[in-house]
Amino acid sequence: MALIIDGKALALEIRRSLKARVLAHVQKGGKPPRLDVVLVGEDPASQTYVRAKERACKRCGIWSNTHRLPADITRRDLLAQVDRLNKDPEVNGFLVQLPLPEHLDPEEVVAAIAPQKDVDAFHPENLGRLFRGAPRFVPCTPAGIVHMLDSLAIPLQGMHAVVIGRSLIVGKPLSLLLLERHMTVTICHSRTKNLPAVAQTGDVLIAAVGRAGLVRGDWVKPGAIVIDVGTNMTAAATLTGDVAFDEAAKVASHITPVPGGVGPLTVAMLLVNVCKGALGDSA
Repeated sequence: MALIIDGKALALEIRRSLKARVLAHVQKGGKPPRLDVVLVGEDPASQTYVRAKERACKRCGIWSNTHRLPADITRRDLLAQVDRLNKDPEVNGFLVQLPLPEHLDPEEVVAAIAPQKDVDAFHPENLGRLFRGAPRFVPCTPAGIVHMLDSLAIPLQGMHAVVIGRSLIVGKPLSLLLLERHMTVTICHSRTKNLPAVAQTGDVLIAAVGRAGLVRGDWVKPGAIVIDVGTNMTAAATLTGDVAFDEAAKVASHITPVPGGVGPLTVAMLLVNVCKGALGDSA
């Protein structure tokens, strides 16, 4: 059976380190780092994520402030809120929680965020810096995945990573980070021919498509490391990943659970970005 990669434990280590740095900064007379979150509407998943971010900030001594806006807010009013946060010197970093209601353009909203405060790292400038290998901030989920892989103390250089999913949030930025680790990367998507066969070639297999149980045990190369980014709600109101866990765990060497795998590290890496914005590269 595969060894479980404990995202909760790894996230706890990060939070403890950040808490010590924040405390040292405050004891020297500095202000606590501040994260603002703009939450539009009543999407249940978004509200859950925001509450998790609020709790994580509190544990690290980071000040969090959530702006809850109505689902029918106009484009103009939302962009005005973004502009206020851009100009507020007390705000070290902020994000607009996605997804947004259908009448709002997420690309326009993200592009309106000042790159220096874009702790989600989705702004075109920040993605461009990542592409060049000189990131200001690193997108949180990809950063968490790489941290997981590094924690295994397994040499990644020369290994083949198969990433299922090509989103700007996970798949594309993750592929760049893995290339920086000198891995060979294959990105798969809905039009990939013979996807199971391609998946079987991965020394590291990462599923990030949002389809419950898509990756079966016979998709996994024996001894592969399996990272499940999926968060799918079942009819029984339980959370499940993109990987058929029980099947894959019989074949893989290491595997992440859902929940308790990538999710906690995504939040932890957001706090890393907030502290970097507030305290500089020492964070």
